[in-house]
Amino acid sequence: MFASRGTRAPRWLYRGAISASKARTESSVGNVAEVVSGIIQDVRQGGNAALDKYCLKFDRVPHKRLSESDIEGCLKACSSQELADVKYAQNNIRRFAQLQRDSMKDVEVETQPGVILGHKHLPIRNVGCYVPGGKFPMIASAHMSVLTAKVAGCERVLACTAPMPGGEPGRPPNLTIVAMHMAGADEIYLMGGAQAIAAMAYGTETIGSVDFIAGPGNAFVAEAKKQVFGKVGIDLLAGPTETLLLCDDSVDAEITTADLLGQAEHGYNTPAILVTTSEKLAMDTIARIEQELKIIPTAETAAVSWRDWGEVILVDNDAEMLEVADEIAGEHVQVMHRNWDYFKQNLRNYGGLFLGVETNVAYGDKVIGTNHTLPTQTSGRYTGGLWVGKFIKTHTYQHISKEASVEVGDYCSRLCGYENFAGHKEQADVRLRRWKPGYDTKYYEGSQNQTLLSRPGAK
Repeated sequence: MFASRGTRAPRWLYRGAISASKARTESSVGNVAEVVSGIIQDVRQGGNAALDKYCLKFDRVPHKRLSESDIEGCLKACSSQELADVKYAQNNIRRFAQLQRDSMKDVEVETQPGVILGHKHLPIRNVGCYVPGGKFPMIASAHMSVLTAKVAGCERVLACTAPMPGGEPGRPPNLTIVAMHMAGADEIYLMGGAQAIAAMAYGTETIGSVDFIAGPGNAFVAEAKKQVFGKVGIDLLAGPTETLLLCDDSVDAEITTADLLGQAEHGYNTPAILVTTSEKLAMDTIARIEQELKIIPTAETAAVSWRDWGEVILVDNDAEMLEVADEIAGEHVQVMHRNWDYFKQNLRNYGGLFLGVETNVAYGDKVIGTNHTLPTQTSGRYTGGLWVGKFIKTHTYQHISKEASVEVGDYCSRLCGYENFAGHKEQADVRLRRWKPGYDTKYYEGSQNQTLLSRPGAK
């Protein structure tokens, strides 16, 4: 890592055992491709029966489309405070998504006399949104996917999530279902895992297939999205969540510890990284994390992630910090620094940027308005995260006058001939013969396209 550097290099003051042995682009989960491939093929061929075989195996109950009365029951099970909190978050997310949508303008322009070119932004008609469930039901993922798709203008939005683990089988995660409903989901299903991705991609006897699937999930869900890509579009392949802190000595270890462990609790394979110019902050953070892991309720997961995937990197200056951050290309990059604007202006590879000590990743994950489905495992080098534009297709069009067709056709005919595409050339020539008086169609012949021959039967 950091191979582009000179003789001096960042120093790791702490590095988890697995982090030290794996590339950042490498999956932290064993090969699940074969298992997922089998599930997808079963559901594709067997429909509802195969879907329910896996739902019973993993979720303990068959899949279910929730009725209006089911949704009403979920609404009644939620407190007024819970409903108000979801409404507040969705208002923020809807507002920002609408601003993004409004920034996407259709274009139509006369690029030269008689030539009109344009593009239109068209929403994808059928969309599936996967919302993770289980131990940590991701209520916010309903806002980030369903609501954003609806702002984009998608006609049919199918949403699904797994039933609650433990207790009575088939219990819906009430607030997640309510969030899907409030976000505008047209169909809500209780089903999770790779089998749900397969059902959305290929359809069953009772589930209509979709054209695009969005939403995060575990390794099996990510692999399923990867395998159905091509049959459907996908937002991105999201791996385990990541957090990267870029700090000088203007922040203290109480804050950095909270922000590192706040993401490390996601699971057992969550990279949580501090890059700093302050050795004191680095050492204080390492010590405080050890103390905090003795008392936080989610220490069972956070401690494993920190032990295996945590990193504390000491750098000499801000320029070096920037270079390290660009190479890591973290999903969440939190800048707590006197001059955070320097990183806002210069950082190029990241998922989401959180500037200043006043904000943090949890705000973005749950409520502030930006989307929380972001690129991981260095994919921030080539893509951004989920946003309203992911649910929209941009299509071009053209129309031209006869006079412009003659001008463009002259060039097109010759250019097609250079490539030996006689059929392409004829598309231009047939128009030139009609609208350019005296035009003589000629074909190119010879290995170097040097010889021009008149069209047989040309007048």
